[in-house]
Amino acid sequence: MSLIVSPQQFTRRAELYHQLNQFTSAGIPIVRALEQIKRNPPAASYREPLQRLIDEIGKGATLAESLQSLDWLPEFDLALIGAGEKSGRLDACFRTLTDYYNDRARVIRQVISQLIYPVVLIHFVVFVFVIVLPFARSQFNASLPLLFAEAALLLSPLYGAGAVLVYATQSKHGEKWRALVESVLRLVPLLGKARHYLALSRLASALEALISAGVNIFEAWDLAATASGSAALRREVTAWKPQLAAGQMPSEAVQQCPFFPETFANLYASGEISGKLDESLLNLNRLYHEDGTRKLNNFAALMPRLIYFLVALVIAYEVIQFYTGRLQEINDASQQLFR
Repeated sequence: MSLIVSPQQFTRRAELYHQLNQFTSAGIPIVRALEQIKRNPPAASYREPLQRLIDEIGKGATLAESLQSLDWLPEFDLALIGAGEKSGRLDACFRTLTDYYNDRARVIRQVISQLIYPVVLIHFVVFVFVIVLPFARSQFNASLPLLFAEAALLLSPLYGAGAVLVYATQSKHGEKWRALVESVLRLVPLLGKARHYLALSRLASALEALISAGVNIFEAWDLAATASGSAALRREVTAWKPQLAAGQMPSEAVQQCPFFPETFANLYASGEISGKLDESLLNLNRLYHEDGTRKLNNFAALMPRLIYFLVALVIAYEVIQFYTGRLQEINDASQQLFR
């Protein structure tokens, strides 16, 4: 997997899952579906892992086991596919993954398109106030290479922060690292809440599929927590095992866990009591997916405005400094003139 996962790569992965959803929904066996996709894959680089996947399944392994041995897809995908295979609802699993990667690609494209102008503006401001104006003030005697080096030094935190963000959000890191990144991002307004809600949505979707397929409720919770893609959520659910084994109901554990909002806990408990847990989980999936997506879109729209505001502050500060300096020069010149 490449260091930087681009929106195009997310789109290609969404296309792969879309094709798998189409074939499996039509009742086509998974091997035939993979062979068909291999003839015209979303990207040429998919042919080799698809062939290896077909070979592994041909040896008698399940789809989830074959994918696990390939080390091709992120852990989140593997968990959701495993849950879908166990529940007998692979088509729904592939549809969920299609929506997930299409959403990620769309949000990233939206953020990039809205950040292009602010980033160009930041570079323009640095160029004017760090290179052009100092060069003009020195009556063109300043060293241009030195001024460019100063501008590069000033911009280095921006590039460094971007590189760290790209590296930190890659999906191949271990669970401890992802838990750390998740705890940091949770503090970011809108983004933290959006990621949390989308994780709850994926958990509800996987849990509904597993329960509807007759999987034991305790095992279903364990698999669904993994499929949520949230390391913190998985850690919380894993900590319940002793209490659940002692006879505590999942609804009681959910209500006692601060990770789950009150709405989630109440709807889950009502579904458990009424015997309509599958309906409650479908409602929870829809509710938190819509709310999480809305918050994610708001965050994507807010980021450029924040940058505009910061750039405006920098420009205002530099303009004030410039005119303050000019006024001081005029004042000094007038004092020398009248001496």
